[in-house]
Amino acid sequence: MHPAVQKAIAELVNSGKTPSVALTKARLSEPVPMPLIIAGLSAFKNNPAIIEQPLTLKSEQDNRPQQSQLDRIEQKLDRLLTLLEKR
Repeated sequence: MHPAVQKAIAELVNSGKTPSVALTKARLSEPVPMPLIIAGLSAFKNNPAIIEQPLTLKSEQDNRPQQSQLDRIEQKLDRLLTLLEKR
């Protein structure tokens, strides 16, 4: 479960509210894709004790694929700009 979703659900439960997609999304501390919110709520409904587990922090390994994708996009952009400049 995404840490921000887990935290938002825990806050809702602690305040006596039943977590829903809208309430969870409103409590998020950072933007989270809707499928991750729904997955988090489903996991919570299947096992309410899941919100008591320690929050997992994103490691730098999780950021590597995004960074390499960004690098590829930048390289393509540089190539396109070079081609445009030659015209």
